[in-house]
Amino acid sequence: MQTAQHSRRQDVTFTSDGTRCAAWLYRPGGTGRSPIIVMGHGLGGTKEMRLDAFAERFSAAGYACLVFDYRHFGASGGEPRQLLDIDRQLEDWAAAIRFARKLDRVDADRVVLWGTSFGGGHVIVAGARDRRVAATIAQCPFTDGPAAVLKAHPLSLLKAATLGLRDLAGSAVGPRTTMVATAGPPRSAALMAAPDAEPGYLALVPSGAPFRNEVAARFALRVGLHRPGREAARLTCPALFCICEHDTVAPARAARRHARHAPRGEVRLYPYGHFDIYLGEPFERVVADQIEFLSQHVPAT
Repeated sequence: MQTAQHSRRQDVTFTSDGTRCAAWLYRPGGTGRSPIIVMGHGLGGTKEMRLDAFAERFSAAGYACLVFDYRHFGASGGEPRQLLDIDRQLEDWAAAIRFARKLDRVDADRVVLWGTSFGGGHVIVAGARDRRVAATIAQCPFTDGPAAVLKAHPLSLLKAATLGLRDLAGSAVGPRTTMVATAGPPRSAALMAAPDAEPGYLALVPSGAPFRNEVAARFALRVGLHRPGREAARLTCPALFCICEHDTVAPARAARRHARHAPRGEVRLYPYGHFDIYLGEPFERVVADQIEFLSQHVPAT
């Protein structure tokens, strides 16, 4: 079940509703029980898309990390491929948390949830549902579907919705799946069609990594109604919101509004766009802030 990939990383698997989810398990140095950070990506993303960079920093700071692919994506199982279902992904988060708590040399009472983009919205919901979670980190979080829809170009919305209806109709009569691009050029039929979306998203994909820039189009009919930020008020643990002020995908104003309702919430603002935060100096800045937050609220000792 586990195969060494790197000095402190193993391939592991767990099941979510009977389907195999693939993950990386990072171990810190030492032999004692450590906190563990459960990590998931955003819209159509896989763990190869820079999550390893964050996990390596956290592991070096003394934290175990479980970095997983959602069902239907990446190295995980699930048919049809590229099906982005919000409820199923939240089930995957719950399954990953259960798995993390059962690992040896892990402190089951110090589980931290870390999610980025669409996954940043997921950790708000997952943390609100699981009151045992020690802390959450939501990076450039998607918190408010209606706010995102208002920011998008109407032509892109119309094109994506048309594909969504076609996919929904096809799925009702057979296994056919109509796809929509995850990121594309401005005004295209893509879920993310801001000027910086396609180059920023694709810059996260390493050469040779298994990746498809598309998801089942039926998701386009639901994303505008999804408002995970409303669950922030139910978070009882320390919660860090890392918000990009020039975010074209997850509107910063809505994220700040929802974050204010988190009883133990902390907000860090960055003068970057949605995709900048994964690379270069913006990455260095945000990961340092996240480690500072972790050391304050869930110290690795």
